[in-house]
Amino acid sequence: MTRYGKILLLTALLAIAGQISLPAQTNDTGPSFQEVYDLVRQHATGVSEAELNRAAVQGLLTALGPKVSLVTDNSSSKPAVGEQSLTKTTLFEGDIAYLRIARVDNDLPKAVSTAYEALKATNKIAGIVLDLRYAGGSDYAAAAATADLFVSKSKPLLNWGKGVVSSHEKSDAIAAPLGVLINHETAGAAEALAALVRETGTGLILGSPTAGEAMITQDFPLKNGDQLRIASAPITLGNGSSLSAQGVKPDIDVTVAEKAERAFYADAFLVVPDTNRVAGAAGTNQSNAGSQSSQYVRFNEAELVREHNAGENPDEQMAKRPPEPQVPVVSDPALARALDLLKGLAVVRENKL
Repeated sequence: MTRYGKILLLTALLAIAGQISLPAQTNDTGPSFQEVYDLVRQHATGVSEAELNRAAVQGLLTALGPKVSLVTDNSSSKPAVGEQSLTKTTLFEGDIAYLRIARVDNDLPKAVSTAYEALKATNKIAGIVLDLRYAGGSDYAAAAATADLFVSKSKPLLNWGKGVVSSHEKSDAIAAPLGVLINHETAGAAEALAALVRETGTGLILGSPTAGEAMITQDFPLKNGDQLRIASAPITLGNGSSLSAQGVKPDIDVTVAEKAERAFYADAFLVVPDTNRVAGAAGTNQSNAGSQSSQYVRFNEAELVREHNAGENPDEQMAKRPPEPQVPVVSDPALARALDLLKGLAVVRENKL
C-alpha cells in the first residue's frame, strides 16, 4: 500500500475514533468500521495491535457516550466509605435554606426532610435551594422519593424500568419556593430529581445543561475486569417524556466557566478580580461583589438633623465614627440568581396573603 493510501486509512480510523471530523458523506452509512479496522491492521506501518485496539475502543466510547461507557475500578459509581448524600446545610440571607447534595441515594429523602425541619424549627424559611451541581447517583427510587417531599397531591413521577412511581397525597409537603442548581456534571439520578422538580411544578431549575446520563443501563463484564455499561432504555417522567442524552436544560440559564464555577462552589462569597463581568452574569445580588471587604458608616435621618442643628459637619462626624463591617455578598452567579428569585417569590406570596 502506498504512503498516501495509509494516510487515508489512518484518517478514516481517527474519524471513527472521534479525534477528527470528516466532511459529511452522501452515503449515510459511511465506511464499514470492520473494513477500515482490518485494512489499517494489515497495512499501516508503525501502528501496533495495542494502539489500534485502544483507538478503536476510544472511538466507540467517544462517539456513543454517554449511552455507552466503560466502568473501571477507578470510575465505580459506588459511594466512598463515609460519603454522605447531603454534605452541606445552611441559611443564606437569613431565610433561604441551602441544601447541597452530593449523591442521590437511599439516605437522601430522609436527610433532606431532617435538614429542612431543623432549619425551620429556628427560622422562618422563605425558600429552599437544592444544589445538585456535581451530584450523581443511580438510585432513581431515591430521586422520586426526594421529589415526593415537595408534592402534596398524588401524581405520576418517574419510571426507571420498574413501572411508574407516583407521589403520595399529604398535608405536610414542603411548600417553600424551590430553586434547583444544576451544571454539566449533574448526572444520573440527580438529573432525574431536577427534572422532577420542574415536571411537578414545585420549583425552577437554574444553571447549565446536565450530563445526559439519566438512563436505564446494563453492565457487561469484559475480560480485563472492566465492565461495559450500555443504555438499554430511557428514564421516563410521569408525563411520558423521556430524559434526553442531551441532558436536562435549565429554566434559567446561568453559564459560568468551569474553573470559576468550581471556585464559587467552594466559596460562595469569593471575590474575583473581574467583578463587573461576574456581577453582570449573576444579577442584582452581585452589584457590590467586588467591595465586600470595604466598610461603611450608616447615618439615619434623625442623626443627620441633630448634627446639622448642632452645627456639626456630617462628613467630619462620619470620619470620626468607627466603621461598620459590610455584610458579605454572594458572588456565586447561579446561587445569587436563585436567591434573588426566591426572595422575589417570597415577596409575591406575602402580598397575596
